[in-house]
Amino acid sequence: MKSSEPGRMSIGALADHFGLAAHVLRHWESMGLLTPARDAAGRRRYGPADLTRVALILSAKDAGLSLEHIAALTTATDPAKRRDVLREEAEALRSRIAAAQASLELIEGALNCDHEDFTQCPNFERMLAERVGAGARSRGDAGHGQADMAVVSGSKRPALHPPSTH
Repeated sequence: MKSSEPGRMSIGALADHFGLAAHVLRHWESMGLLTPARDAAGRRRYGPADLTRVALILSAKDAGLSLEHIAALTTATDPAKRRDVLREEAEALRSRIAAAQASLELIEGALNCDHEDFTQCPNFERMLAERVGAGARSRGDAGHGQADMAVVSGSKRPALHPPSTH
């Protein structure tokens, strides 16, 4: 640690320690996420607790939390408020996981297809048809004609009768 005070580091040293730009730390301070001590000349001096706080902020960001939610979690004195923020974040994470799983299934379906052009694969076409049907159901359009048709490979095919598997 490079600093004029034992156990304290400058904003540049802290930024370097985590591979951040100093302006990021200043921004986090402006949001109330960091509250560094100041020396006699008014320069920021970061101690061990600040290192832990930056590690917490970075971990929370890696988990997908916004800076606003991180601030709400770290500044809330009411445990119920913190749990509400965490519940909201958990639900958002579940949605992202579901979307990522659907993406992985689509990619793996294309990778596992024996057809020269995976877009012509019956299994791949069925996956797309299911997506078209699911989208219509989520909008409440099911049963209105268009929801029963899937646009696959440039032509319309009935989603109720997907192509046979190979």
